[in-house]
Amino acid sequence: MDNRVETMAEADVVLIGGGVMSATLGVLLHQLDPTLKIQIVEALAEVAKESSNPWNNAGTGHAALCELNYTSEKPDGSIDISKALKINEAFEQSKQFWSFLTKAGVLPQPEQFIQPVPHMSFVWGDENRRYLKARYETMKQHHFFSEMEYSEDPAVIREWAPLLLEGRDPRDVVAATRVKTGTDVNFGALTESLVEYLDAQDGIRLATHHIVKDLERRKDGRWRVEVRNLTKGINRTIDTPFVFVGAGGASLPLLQKSKIKEGKGFGGFPVSGQFLVCDNPEVVNQHQAKVYGKAAVGAPPMSVPHLDTRVIDGKRSLLFGPFAGFSPKFLKTGSILDLPSSVKLSNLTPMLAVGANNLDLTKYLIEQCLQSPEDRLEALQEFFPDAQLDNWKLVTAGQRVQVIKSDDHKGGVLQFGTETIVAEDGSLAALLGASPGASTAVNIMLDLIAKAFPKRLPEWTAQLKEMIPSYGTTLAETPDAYREIRSEADTTLGIN
Repeated sequence: MDNRVETMAEADVVLIGGGVMSATLGVLLHQLDPTLKIQIVEALAEVAKESSNPWNNAGTGHAALCELNYTSEKPDGSIDISKALKINEAFEQSKQFWSFLTKAGVLPQPEQFIQPVPHMSFVWGDENRRYLKARYETMKQHHFFSEMEYSEDPAVIREWAPLLLEGRDPRDVVAATRVKTGTDVNFGALTESLVEYLDAQDGIRLATHHIVKDLERRKDGRWRVEVRNLTKGINRTIDTPFVFVGAGGASLPLLQKSKIKEGKGFGGFPVSGQFLVCDNPEVVNQHQAKVYGKAAVGAPPMSVPHLDTRVIDGKRSLLFGPFAGFSPKFLKTGSILDLPSSVKLSNLTPMLAVGANNLDLTKYLIEQCLQSPEDRLEALQEFFPDAQLDNWKLVTAGQRVQVIKSDDHKGGVLQFGTETIVAEDGSLAALLGASPGASTAVNIMLDLIAKAFPKRLPEWTAQLKEMIPSYGTTLAETPDAYREIRSEADTTLGIN
């Protein structure tokens, strides 16, 4: 995509960041009102090169089919699936929207950005087996998860995912669940297609290699967005009634620049991710699944280990991780001053409280940073006992800035999900946090639109229902509607 030298002097909407969130919001708003003038501002030379880049995330279509951290065990041994239901329904909305855009010719052939890949959970040991069986028995009763299979039979598990049992002690107690209709999503390709569509529309302009220097609220309630063209060294301003800050790790500093009261007290803690990647066809062709396990005792939810089939630009690979690292940068292309410069008087107490209350996380990060290649291989061999180090290379994935927010009781808490902050008047919104992020982008943006454009929502409702048939209803409570809507979307996307 060509770098644009000039940004609009005035726009109805300014989208900061060229990732999947801005792209999703931009397409939603353009579909709802094609007359809106939209300016997209991206700091890098191309879009989708940070968190949305396929090698900077695991590509899992998060639907809570296999992620054990979304189904917690209560003290009485029962399983809480409420979070799993919300995430599954949110991903269904994403699929519906992608299906609509595919039919409308906005998106390319679905296989360019989404692939059917079974989702599995795999555990070993008596206690983990008991948990997984209880989880299965609870989830199986709900229509969202009625297709889930469970087995403790090594022969069956070997059929599902042979690598899991190659070289494993036959006396090991193992258990697994599988849902065949899981997905692998190339969020980079998806984002590029969405932005390419937007860039071709009248009234929409993309400015790459531009950074936002400042956000100033004017007396009339509009925003003055100061941007700098990094190629030409030119500063310009954009006047707009609405700003969306969807710049990944850079969102927190920009939220702080906005000075909206809703952003007070928020901080961030950056964590870098690393994965082992295998491209050896002899190994890759033996595995066709995304297999999630249980995080180690004391480890944070973001550390859930998984062995994944990945399909990027038509090429299949295996990915295992994540392994955590630390950098003070908020983006892979960021500055080592990002973390210290984000500390303000308004978030100092929450950040200190989180540091004091999460010593186990600090210990975990230190241990992760000190890992040797042999240590990572040992972790991989818990999943794939016959793994050989020379088949795997270490790849550094994206930076994730975990949300820190103030808390009346604890002083501050560390959030591992996503957080949307919207100004009281709806004129500015910012997205902070990480997983499940991209998979639930449509749901997040629908909620944002309701908060930021409440006066226009009545006139947009019919179009929203056309684009997302389940909009305004709860599929978790309507089994027949769920099956019908999901079947149509899956058929269009080629994943049923």
